[in-house]
Amino acid sequence: MSKVCEITGKKAMTGNNVSFSINKTKRRFNVNLSKKRFYIPEEDRWITLKVSTRALKSINKKGIYAVLKEAKAQGFIK
Repeated sequence: MSKVCEITGKKAMTGNNVSFSINKTKRRFNVNLSKKRFYIPEEDRWITLKVSTRALKSINKKGIYAVLKEAKAQGFIK
């Protein structure tokens, strides 16, 4: 499974490790993902999503149904 948030589409970025002597080596900045189950009362069902912590904050603020509608409009969910 890929390390991509199913709501926001966030994925790993690349960058450099920089040592004290300013030697640069490649590294990855992974996304902080969690696998969570959400209940959608409008559809009376549970869904499991792999979401970032930023997406969790959005879900807590707006509600799961509104966030899912936005993600479908942006093309992250079919």
